[in-house]
Amino acid sequence: MILVTGATGLNGGELVRRLSARGVAVRALTRSLEKAAALSALPNVEVVAGDMAQPETLAAALRGVDRAMLISSSDPAMLEVQSAFIAAAASAGVKHVVKLSGIMPELDSPFRFARMHGEIERRLEASGMAFTQLRAGEFMPAYFRQVPSILAKGALFLPMENAKIASIDVGDIAEVAATVLTSSGHEGKIYPLTGPEALGMAEVADALSAATGKSIRYVNIAPDDAKNAQLAAGVPPYLADALAELFAERRKGKEAQVSPVAQTLLGRRPTSFAEFAVRNAAIFRGEQPAPKI
Repeated sequence: MILVTGATGLNGGELVRRLSARGVAVRALTRSLEKAAALSALPNVEVVAGDMAQPETLAAALRGVDRAMLISSSDPAMLEVQSAFIAAAASAGVKHVVKLSGIMPELDSPFRFARMHGEIERRLEASGMAFTQLRAGEFMPAYFRQVPSILAKGALFLPMENAKIASIDVGDIAEVAATVLTSSGHEGKIYPLTGPEALGMAEVADALSAATGKSIRYVNIAPDDAKNAQLAAGVPPYLADALAELFAERRKGKEAQVSPVAQTLLGRRPTSFAEFAVRNAAIFRGEQPAPKI
């Protein structure tokens, strides 16, 4: 039995759907059974209620689980929540935990979520369970956050200067995770996962223009202006501060390196940003709502 946490989120939901399609028995953990209604209708999927922040609610979800996929939201409680799950999984006899981590999980990073990922990885590796760390780069759907400015002003407003970033499609992350969870030889491995190319924001804008048939440009903005715009849009101050830290690291080129690991594990070239843009052109044109990121 495979347990997927964060099952109603972007990455967790995609992974559950792919495991279901493979005919693999999967247990989907969610805090809200209502939100998981679509998943419960899939073959081979059992939806269970539980909250990683409350380990006492996880006993039923972990019963009989051999392998687990650890995913949770990037929020102030991420370290505590994932650490609690690791302890609960170890106590329940789970043999192997696969963690969705960040591409730069440095314990001394200026970026708070990178520090958290680094510490969670350390705790997982010390847990006594087998582990695999999937260190994913920027998710391509992050650009859905730019849809309002694309529609209103035909532009991406980002504090990226001329830095490049090797984004990865969420579907490719899920496919890698499904392979790791259902095959052997991945224990103790650390896999950096990126797309097939590193693009500057002007190149991202060009790809979106080609996909949508609309002229979209990239406008570099000052970090403080980006943060103020996020706060004005209702982004919580904690997250706005975290994003400022993240973009500062990206401007240093911290996410510009392309890794060959995804191609090796997928057995094919990972999805390019141009392919992602074409697949989601209706969203970037404002014709369909963007999924929650």
